[in-house]
Amino acid sequence: MQETGPLQETGAANAAEPAETRPLLLVRRDGNLRLIHAADARALARGLAPGQRLADALACVPEALVEAADPAGDLAALHQLAHWATRFSPHAAADAPDGILADITGCAHLWGGEANLLRDALARLRRQGFAARGAIAGTIGAAWACARFGGEESILPPGSVAAALEALPVRALRLDDATAAALDRLGLRRIGALYPLPRADIVQRFGPALLTRLDQALGQAAETLSPLLPQPDHRVSLVFAEPIATPEQVALAAGNLLKRLLADLVTRDLGLRRLGLVLHRLDDTAPGCIIGTAQPSQDEKHLLKLLLEKAEALDPGPGIERMSLAALATQPMARRQAEMMGRALGEMADIAPLIDRLGNRFGAQAIARPEAIAGHLPERAVAFVPPLQKRAADWQADLPPRPIRLLSPPEPIDAMAPVPDDPPLSFRWRHVLHRVARAEGPERLRPEWWQAADDAAETRDYYRVEIEDGRRFWLYRSGLYQAGRGQAGRVQPGRQTPPRWFLHGIFA
Repeated sequence: MQETGPLQETGAANAAEPAETRPLLLVRRDGNLRLIHAADARALARGLAPGQRLADALACVPEALVEAADPAGDLAALHQLAHWATRFSPHAAADAPDGILADITGCAHLWGGEANLLRDALARLRRQGFAARGAIAGTIGAAWACARFGGEESILPPGSVAAALEALPVRALRLDDATAAALDRLGLRRIGALYPLPRADIVQRFGPALLTRLDQALGQAAETLSPLLPQPDHRVSLVFAEPIATPEQVALAAGNLLKRLLADLVTRDLGLRRLGLVLHRLDDTAPGCIIGTAQPSQDEKHLLKLLLEKAEALDPGPGIERMSLAALATQPMARRQAEMMGRALGEMADIAPLIDRLGNRFGAQAIARPEAIAGHLPERAVAFVPPLQKRAADWQADLPPRPIRLLSPPEPIDAMAPVPDDPPLSFRWRHVLHRVARAEGPERLRPEWWQAADDAAETRDYYRVEIEDGRRFWLYRSGLYQAGRGQAGRVQPGRQTPPRWFLHGIFA
């Protein structure tokens, strides 16, 4: 059972102590045990640590404030911070559980140098209430190590990585607990102690992972950063001299951005399918919204209307200092002739704008149309596809009549019918007995050969029946009447495997 609220296990003697001054513990469940998932600085200073049992921790620090851990919420917040970090570099990624990685190559000059960029990033994080440390280095491994085990603001010039890592603990190489403990038992507690060791001995004793991490940190092995989101090919942004906050100002800025973006797409004969708007606020948060279209579109008026409907729900907060608009998905425009010789070609009115509005309001998955597909069994013979997707050929044109309403799943009934292939004389459905006046069938359906595990068990005989009050139903018998077989394959006439009956559809 997941806990979503505070765990009331604090000491009664200090219950009146203000919550902001008490050590904070986040607790997770591991079977029947409750373990410390994370602890704040006050708890760490009192000797508590992640992985410790909650009962032992409260015995040492009874006044600790205990809350249930929320790993999923923590990860979502970390991804949101990674989105925010794109203000410093378009290549940013979440480094779970507690870090952000960003490739700032070619970006530092916009802040007047690497030191100013790092100082600004950490200051903004601290204003949001985070305890932040950071480092800039030529490799991901070196930056990771210095940010967590070095100073609060570390910048490693080219050629200084090996010297900077030498005094750091081996855990700074992103090792698992078992490898770090094995190194500690051998007295290899600092990264510099690994430098003179023969590489073959390291691999033989600790496996290749240790050597790989060491080479990555020193820049002798490649390591790439996977950005949180692939960068769109078409993106525009607007920085304001003074922050904006009113809906009218947001609408005007969004219109200008959309006009610039479409001007680029039109020259490439591309239409928008997904469009993303991000508002960079003064409080260093970046709310955004995404719209989609059923077909590639270059209609500025229509796209702006969809965008502003979503943007109305975005909170400008203390003010917006920058806005960005990105084409997240594009497709070549499909050209079609609307008329000839001054006469319309009789095509159906374009319903794409209506579908776009409904899809962006209720979700794209809520707008679909059924389409027949190649499947023998009725429940497999239809699929829901996007409403404007090109129609496939109607392969079921010659099938017998089908009911307008199918039950999903088919409902079992009790039927009385002669064997082996006669229609039922009566059937009981939902505790009501119905007598059959007329019937047609059977229509035998089997599943496709690549899906049928037992052909006899899956064979269905369908019947169209009309009961005494005029209502018509679609029934089927699942399975065949077969004589049971005893030893040596001999038929036992008195033993049969009865099939099951189902009601699958209702005719108009």
